[in-house]
Amino acid sequence: MKFVYPAIFKPREDGGYHVAFPDLEECYAEGDTLEEAIEHAKEAETTWISVEMEDGIELPQSAAIDESKLEEGSFVRSVSAIIKFVDDYD
Repeated sequence: MKFVYPAIFKPREDGGYHVAFPDLEECYAEGDTLEEAIEHAKEAETTWISVEMEDGIELPQSAAIDESKLEEGSFVRSVSAIIKFVDDYD
């Protein structure tokens, strides 16, 4: 199953990026490059969703982000997580 949530990428002073998912409480990632930040964001999102689903918690709807309210230099990018369900897995 594919899940897509918006992530806010904020440049760090050291040249890397901090990533936050506004729809996924306490779901964050970082990376020294944009590519690394995207990869870590996918991993964080996948882990967050997997844990919530295991706990039987309903996932939040993906909300639109008002890009005009972002901090200068920040941008929004949709990040997708693909989770495969396997029958009879313990």
